[in-house]
Amino acid sequence: MPEHTLQVLINQMPHLFPQGATLADAIARVNIRPPFAAAVNLQFVPRAQYPVHLLQNGDQIELIAPITGG
Repeated sequence: MPEHTLQVLINQMPHLFPQGATLADAIARVNIRPPFAAAVNLQFVPRAQYPVHLLQNGDQIELIAPITGG
């Protein structure tokens, strides 16, 4: 893996990104539709921070959509 590439997990699936990629880039990659919540390494990230939250090699991203119904 080149040094300028980050490997992160998004909902347990590996993805490669260039250095400088953000959480917003990761979300765009998986085409999830709102509403959803995002956590990086088990830490909730507010929606306003998605474009500025830089990814690090080995990050584990969880994108969680609410379950409707009853």
